[in-house]
Parts: sequence; structure tokens; C-alpha cells
Amino acid sequence: MWPQLIRGTLVKRYKRFLADVKLSNGKTVTAHCPNTGSMKECSEPGRTVYLSVHDNPKRKLKYTWELIQMPESLVGVNTMVPNRLVKKSIESGLLEELTGYREISSEVNVGNSRLDLLLTKGKAERCYIEIKNCTLVENCTAFFPDAVTSRGKKHLEELQHLVKKGNRCVMFYLIQRMDASRFKPADHIDPQYGAALRKAVKNHVEILVYDVIINLESISIGKKIPFIL
Repeated sequence: MWPQLIRGTLVKRYKRFLADVKLSNGKTVTAHCPNTGSMKECSEPGRTVYLSVHDNPKRKLKYTWELIQMPESLVGVNTMVPNRLVKKSIESGLLEELTGYREISSEVNVGNSRLDLLLTKGKAERCYIEIKNCTLVENCTAFFPDAVTSRGKKHLEELQHLVKKGNRCVMFYLIQRMDASRFKPADHIDPQYGAALRKAVKNHVEILVYDVIINLESISIGKKIPFIL
């Protein structure tokens, strides 16, 4: 379930983590933008957006930008949502490729990296999962990343090291919208990431891609999306 959302119109996104939004009462507020990417095609001024409201006095900004209405779908912009949603879906047995594990841990330190999830089955069987939020869709194709990412390449390298040690490793791309029919690495934005992903797959890192079912009341895991490398 989403927190209570209020509707507004995007004025501008700036300094990466800030967005000015005009509310229906005419007031313009500054909201936190919980997304480090470029948000290419998902930050056009004038589009309808939805904000959550927080009364924590320790927060600098009262509002958080959660959703934007694109022509074909609502899009979730909050990059904290995928980790929670994927973990909950695994715990609920909704992802058949990731069933049968007894324990699930979040934010696991491995080498010089931190990976999103670790699934374990006894002491021997381990599955490491790195989750990426995908919001860029062009002509029904979802792309990742939407900006050059050295951190993303580092995660791919770490997963390959873990595979060599006998672990199962998965790159999980969650498309936070409903208008994609396939997934590709964004070679036109970061060709080095695309090359690194193909290398990782050759070295037995798995890829899973899912979209979501998203509306103003809730977000849940959707269908499995095919990928093209």
C-alpha cells in the first residue's frame, strides 16, 4: 500500500534530489526526489505527480515524490520501493525462480560492495540478489541504466566473484511501470554497463526482469518480462 498521496503538477526537478510541485490549492512545495538517476523521460514539467506527506519533525522536507503519470502508465520514481517489493514478493512465494529458501537478509556487505538481498538454504546454498529500479521505457522497451553508473558495474563484478565461489547470483530489474514488453541494457546511455552485463551473464550471473501492477492505492509485483542482450 502507498502512504496517503496528494496530487500536484511537476514544476521542475533539480539538484537531483529536489522537485518543485504545484498542488491543487495553488501552493508550490519542494519535495524530496528519492531517485539518483537522470529520470530521463520521467521528469517533464507539467506532468501530474503524486507526493507522500510526512510529519516527522526531523525531516527537512515534508513531501516525497512517489509517482508520475506518463501517457501509458503511472511510474514509480522512488528507488526504495523495489527492494521492499521484491523482498516481500519472495517472502510471499510470488517469484517462482526464488522460492525454496529459508532465510532472507537485506543490505548484505560483500567485499567492498553492499548487495540488496541474500537468500539462504542451510549453510551451503546462497543466492545473492542485486535489485535495480527501471523507469526508462521507449517504444515498449525498458532500459537500464538511465545514466552512466560506475556503481552498477561494480555490482556486476562482485556478483561474478561470488559465482566463482559457488554461489547463485541474480541481477533483478524491476520495471516500476506497466508499459514495457521487453528489457535491454541501455547501450546508448552507458555502453560499458551493457558490455559488463553481457560478460556477467556469460559468467553465469542470472537476470530476472519483472514489471509491476501499479495504481494510486498500491503497487505489487507484475509479470515476468523477457530481456534481450
